[in-house]
Amino acid sequence: MALRADLGTRTEDEGVRFVFEVANDGNDPEELTFRDAEKADFAVYDKSSEHDSDDPEERWRWSEGRMFAQVLEIERLEPGASSRYEGRWTSPDPGTYLAKATLRAQDRDLETTRAFSIEE
Repeated sequence: MALRADLGTRTEDEGVRFVFEVANDGNDPEELTFRDAEKADFAVYDKSSEHDSDDPEERWRWSEGRMFAQVLEIERLEPGASSRYEGRWTSPDPGTYLAKATLRAQDRDLETTRAFSIEE
C-alpha cells in the first residue's frame, strides 16, 4: 500500500475548512472500498494548556448527527492520482486545536493530523 495522506486547514469567515487529500504514491492502482457514503471523517481536539495533551477533549466531529446512505462504492486511485475529501466546522471558538482526518475505506488505516489556531 502506497497511500499518502495530507490535511489542510483554512480559516474562513464562516468557520474552518478541512481538505483531506489521499494520494497513491505507488506504482500500482489502489482500490478504496467504502461501505457507505461517508468517505472521510474529521475531528477537532482542544490543544489548549488546560487539557491533558495525551487525552485532548474532542470539540467537534464532522459526522456527528449526520446520516449516510448505505451504498457500497469502490474508488480506484491510479498511480500518481489523488482524491480530496472536504469538511467544514462552522462557528468555532477561538483556541488552539488539533484536527484529525480519517479515511473511512474498508481495511485501510489512514489518518493524519494538523494543528491550527482560531484567533479572537
